[in-house]
Amino acid sequence: MTQVRAVLLDWAGTTVDYGCIGPAQVFIELFAEQGVMISTAEARRPMGLFKRDHIRAVLMDALVAARWQAVHGSAPAEAEVERLYQAFIPRQIAVIERHDRLIPGAAQAVEMMRARGLKIGSDTGYTRAMMAPLAASAAAQGYTPDAIVCPDEVRGGRPAPWMAFRNAERLDVYPMQAFVKIGDTISDIDEARNAGMWAIGLAKCGNELGLTEAEVAALPAAELEARLEEVHARLRAAGAHVVVDTLLDAVPAIDAIAARAAAGERPW
Repeated sequence: MTQVRAVLLDWAGTTVDYGCIGPAQVFIELFAEQGVMISTAEARRPMGLFKRDHIRAVLMDALVAARWQAVHGSAPAEAEVERLYQAFIPRQIAVIERHDRLIPGAAQAVEMMRARGLKIGSDTGYTRAMMAPLAASAAAQGYTPDAIVCPDEVRGGRPAPWMAFRNAERLDVYPMQAFVKIGDTISDIDEARNAGMWAIGLAKCGNELGLTEAEVAALPAAELEARLEEVHARLRAAGAHVVVDTLLDAVPAIDAIAARAAAGERPW
């Protein structure tokens, strides 16, 4: 494992909140309060971004912007982004506390990574204020990463590499090719590629599938397989070096990446 020395984990949809349910619902409710209905797909598409940037991305979507203009009489502007973001903050903090359960197998997977000598970094689209109750709950459940970096602590969030670089500084690990980023969103993969890290996408427990654990269990096997194939394809197309279903599945994938790196392959 000398070629891979650290992993950088996302939070919602990767280590906690199976299906990344908490954030999606808040965005739908936030826009509904403004008289503008958005679909679950529209709410989820920018997932993983700093939440202010997420709101901006939803507002700038052509279909959503047209609905906004029909209701409010003008196209959404930056003032609306900030107003919605300020309304979003307390609502998201309250919702996080209802979606803070560790994804099954996550703590075990982290233990297996640590047994390989890997340091555990983490980053998120949540601000530090949003992360505080989530990190405390995760710690009580047995998961405490070696570093947590939030987008309001650096120049900006994903897809920029700044949170990854701050993790590298705090963990004292470099070069960036010694990191494997693991996340469930397109923005996680973009961040990894922009930072020069290896990227593993998670398909089953995260935002791209967008189902709770109970909903996944209730799906007919053939339908679940078909949906997962679509998610695998999207994450691979985004640039993931490997796509697996869960964090436990990522452990052997890290071993395989370490072997590729030892053979001289690089993530770019």
